[in-house]
Amino acid sequence: MARCHYVFPEWTNALVPTAGVLGVVAPLYAVLMVTYGFSPQTTDVGYQPIQPVPFSHALHAGELGMDCRYCHNTVEYAAKAAVPPTQTCMNCHTQIHKDSPKLEPLWESYETGRPVEWIRVHDLPDFAYFNHAAHVTRGVSCVECHGRIDKMETVSQQKMLSMGWCLSCHRHPDQFVRDPSLVTELWWGMELSEDERLAEGRHWRDVNRLNPSQDCSTCHR
Repeated sequence: MARCHYVFPEWTNALVPTAGVLGVVAPLYAVLMVTYGFSPQTTDVGYQPIQPVPFSHALHAGELGMDCRYCHNTVEYAAKAAVPPTQTCMNCHTQIHKDSPKLEPLWESYETGRPVEWIRVHDLPDFAYFNHAAHVTRGVSCVECHGRIDKMETVSQQKMLSMGWCLSCHRHPDQFVRDPSLVTELWWGMELSEDERLAEGRHWRDVNRLNPSQDCSTCHR
């Protein structure tokens, strides 16, 4: 009788159970790593693009005390907080530091009419709807989503902006709301204790009759 010739030596039979486990675990591991790798926590938090003009929020919003709404002037009335047009910048810079080489892209835009190509830092996907006006007019401060912009030399994304992160606010809004007239006072509340901050939030939730929706269609339209 002819002997069978095996492709692999007999000791490789011991590896069969291990191979079966790897066949299950490896795809699962790959899926988990890809999911985590593309989650907001890893891809967006800390995102800090270099802008065509080195605009310092720490100087303008912090040291000079400019109100956020001077530049982002649609935030109380529209879904999007407008990226300021060149004319807004030139209201000051036709007189202040007008010869600075840092402002050359601004002057080019001013003279040609072509907008400065600012890079949006907080850029939600198209399938997620967020209305700035609905939030700031009900007492959700800029700081809750954008962090201490008034201390940033170069703006970076501070929060996850994921669905779970948004829902945590909708489910427990007290710690995130304040007097709507103070939404651009980014420092407000820092001196309050946790209990005082929650009491203040509950007060304004009651005043504004807030009951944030958790329905899918609120954000996915």
